[in-house]
Amino acid sequence: MNIRPIRTEDDHRASLRELSAYFEREPEPDTEDGDRFEILLTLVEAYEAKHQPVAPPDPIEAIRFRMEQGGLTVKDLVPSIGQPNRVYEVLNRKRGLTLEMIRNLHRNLGIPAESLIGG
Repeated sequence: MNIRPIRTEDDHRASLRELSAYFEREPEPDTEDGDRFEILLTLVEAYEAKHQPVAPPDPIEAIRFRMEQGGLTVKDLVPSIGQPNRVYEVLNRKRGLTLEMIRNLHRNLGIPAESLIGG
């Protein structure tokens, strides 16, 4: 098995091309192809984590996503944020989230606290 580290964008593209063949028909685990697939996948994930990190979601976008996902309205956010006017202020970025709001949104709506803290 001839596998090299992924050091450049060209190496990354070549590894993705090779992996794409395996996605059509994923090899059985504990076979030579299965081991190669797993190793390549691990190398690609490590390269992408280092060179193409995913930024944390915007807190307001996380709230809007949860609203859309659950069919929630401003009224549904009142227990977590406060009166409707405060909810609108938060959603329109005129007021920041407080620690209490973050805790409530996490507890009441299941939004990950890491998403609400933002970057």
